[in-house]
Amino acid sequence: MAETRAAVETAMNQFFEGQKKEKVERFKRLNPMAKKGQIVFAGSSLMEQFPINEMIQNYDVQLPYAIYNRGIGGYTTQEMLQELDVMVHDLQPKYVFINIGTNDLSAPDYNEAELIARYREILDEIEAHTVGVQIYMLAYYPMCTKKAMKVPYMKPVLQYRNNERVASANSAVRQLAKECGHVFLDLNAGLLDEDGDVKEEYSIEGMHMYANGYEQVLNALLPTLKELS
Repeated sequence: MAETRAAVETAMNQFFEGQKKEKVERFKRLNPMAKKGQIVFAGSSLMEQFPINEMIQNYDVQLPYAIYNRGIGGYTTQEMLQELDVMVHDLQPKYVFINIGTNDLSAPDYNEAELIARYREILDEIEAHTVGVQIYMLAYYPMCTKKAMKVPYMKPVLQYRNNERVASANSAVRQLAKECGHVFLDLNAGLLDEDGDVKEEYSIEGMHMYANGYEQVLNALLPTLKELS
């Protein structure tokens, strides 16, 4: 039984790694069709699953730039570093909005200083490849602990990826943004319940969000998007 379980876990891991590689390949083929000098949203699944291009159709706003989403589910800061060409550089964006690092927080051997060091390297690489780019660093979204506790496979995750770790990482990312001259955006206020968790009605399994959660994020983000020129 243990061998069977291990084999299933190995197969699933191989499947998810294959999915990530396939997304990279899709972006490689899509990027030549994109306009240069636009907006790029980059990061992991919490960025990938942000349906901003569809949702913004419901708002009476005309943005001067196209938005390209280059989030890849499951990505860590190290993986983003390895694929910056595809996720950012190929597009030569004028503005980059980043949400990366939450998968780092989920690791048993997570180290905040190492996360920030890799994040700094990402910022440096983007600036080195795109002159004049403006970078916005999004705060990590808190967990919805109430929802996660109801989902069996999420309970072990809470040992590592919890709101105390998220809050500490957000403070560190905020400081990094200040040091590097970038903009830290905390878009979380409309998501939170009285305990500082993401509200249950927005949460899928405690970690990811439905569109009504992203609606709160977009409402907070719109003033920034409108100011882009």
